[in-house]
Amino acid sequence: MSGSYDGSMIDVSSDSFWEVGNYKRTVKRVDDGNRLCNDLMTCIHERARIEKSYAQQLNEWGKRWRQVIEKASLSPPPGPQYGMLERAWSSLCTEAEKVSELHMEVKAALMGEDHEKLKNWQRDAYHKQMIGGFKETKEADDGFRKAQKPWAKKLKEVETMKKSYHSACKEEKLAASRETNSKLESNNNPETQKKLQEKVEKCQQEAQKTKERYEKSLEELDKLTPQYMENMEQVFEQWQQFEDKRIRFFKELLMEVKQHLDLSANHRFQAIYHTLEDTIAATDADEDLKWFRSNHGPGMPMNWPQFENLDWSRARSFKRRSIVDWSIDLNRTLSRRGTKKPSEGVTLTGISQTGADQPVQPLETNDSGVSGVARTPDWSDEDTAANPFSANGDGNPFEDEPTSPVLSVPVRALYDYEGQEQDELTFKAGDELTKIGEEDDQGWCKGRLKGGQIGLYPANYVEDIQ
Repeated sequence: MSGSYDGSMIDVSSDSFWEVGNYKRTVKRVDDGNRLCNDLMTCIHERARIEKSYAQQLNEWGKRWRQVIEKASLSPPPGPQYGMLERAWSSLCTEAEKVSELHMEVKAALMGEDHEKLKNWQRDAYHKQMIGGFKETKEADDGFRKAQKPWAKKLKEVETMKKSYHSACKEEKLAASRETNSKLESNNNPETQKKLQEKVEKCQQEAQKTKERYEKSLEELDKLTPQYMENMEQVFEQWQQFEDKRIRFFKELLMEVKQHLDLSANHRFQAIYHTLEDTIAATDADEDLKWFRSNHGPGMPMNWPQFENLDWSRARSFKRRSIVDWSIDLNRTLSRRGTKKPSEGVTLTGISQTGADQPVQPLETNDSGVSGVARTPDWSDEDTAANPFSANGDGNPFEDEPTSPVLSVPVRALYDYEGQEQDELTFKAGDELTKIGEEDDQGWCKGRLKGGQIGLYPANYVEDIQ
């Protein structure tokens, strides 16, 4: 009897699904599925933000470097980069802008399609109750509790019978131990010995009765077990199917997310890099060098200096860059300073003057084809009316000419320009001035700065303000 008692006292802990209450893990899986929906939506949303941020950075990078390249090409020609290689470099910016558009489309697909699809599926699969929790969670819990209730009730009865039996076994063993000890005592009382023996017999009978009740309860529990297992299987299979739908939906959704993220399968993405490769491959160093030679090198045409007569009809209206102009500028400077002696003369390419204070007259051609300069009476700074090239105190020959009321066009400087002569304007890129004279055949215009200074400037250094 004691051996049977010792074996029944072994406490084997079990984590089996069949144990009472262990179905709770299956019920919890319903709530976990809803939480996983939220986690996956958060995951997709964060990836969409990354795609948007990357697209914006790509676009900003492309625009910034395109401006750098274009600004370099707008510098006084030639710019630091030119030709086909400039287009190849610029194609990197185009690639960034187009790839940026694709990543913005990825962001839109993740949020507009995948995120919304998951959100709608979650709403249809999990229904919130008025008092917390989800309807599906309560249904799962109720189903398992109902399937387990009869068996759990009988199991509780078995546990009670087991405790009664184990308690009777303890009493039997204790009574037997007392009887044995009494027999070993020298002053053994026969009456006491008899009572102890009767106690042992009574405990044995009680242990036998509780054992029979315990075994009967186990038999009844065993009869209920097959039905219990069948009912639990049915409920479990119901929520297996529910979880199966979630897993399959997640798999389908993740595959769609992959398709949206996989730009390598997008024909537009492939076309971007095919175009980039073709543009870079088309760069021809020989062609670029040939272009530079023809446009900014020895291959450029040249208007080589030739002998020119002074054209009085253009002398006061346009900036000249001939040998005659330099002689006129020299006479004007010497006249203002008053340092030229009457005996000194200047002869430059057929132009002769005997005094710095004498105005230059139109050149006359003699029979031999040699031009000369007619002598006229002396003039000085005080006689500015007789001198068409005289200047006022600040040395600008155009300030004594009236500004044409007909032409007044606002323009903006494209580049910095520093006047080389006193009658030329100086300005910085971005400065605004007023164009008051049409461009001459030498490429010069007459203009007025905001400060009122009037002078000449290169026409290709400015652009009209729209």
